[in-house]
Amino acid sequence: MTIAHEEAVIDSAAVDAIFAEARTANAFTGEVTEQQARAIYELTKFGPTAFNSQPLRVTYVRSDESRAKLVDSLSAGNRAKTASAPLVAILSYDTSWQEQWDNFLPGYNAPKAMYDASADLAASTGNNNAHLQAGYFILAVRSLGFAAGPMTGADFAAIDKEFFPAGDQKSFLVVNIGQPGPDAWGEAKPKFAYEDVVRTV
Repeated sequence: MTIAHEEAVIDSAAVDAIFAEARTANAFTGEVTEQQARAIYELTKFGPTAFNSQPLRVTYVRSDESRAKLVDSLSAGNRAKTASAPLVAILSYDTSWQEQWDNFLPGYNAPKAMYDASADLAASTGNNNAHLQAGYFILAVRSLGFAAGPMTGADFAAIDKEFFPAGDQKSFLVVNIGQPGPDAWGEAKPKFAYEDVVRTV
């Protein structure tokens, strides 16, 4: 048992499922129901974001037609596993996320002006916080007993043209979701030790 297991307030099985033994899957089986897909988001939304902004948008790709269009935009190594995954999610951010200010932070909209005044700041904030939420999304997938296969090997401009032609969302990650299939795992990759990456000042 590791120090992480010893210090965690959740049980060891949960620590293993979400963190210690969880790995990126490359083959999938089973199914993901609509209720389970909803539960993934219902967990994701509780993770913190700047100003409670929640710019992440999730597009679940289920139809054969949409799946084929998505697969065509992926790098060659990502196509077969995405075509056969029980569920695939396109993660994007709302390019006008600050327009929802009164919904996500009612009663305090003074900071909105600085985002309205700078398109670059608004875009970087939306992008950064959506990436933060993507981490929560993957942990939510794992907490429901599924494996996640996040991928950045894609032509995201093509995905945006196909799925978000109005320019209201910018995609940045595709995630395959399901039970791990046969030979789902590649060779385990090393992780940096605490001493390699942490310092106290």
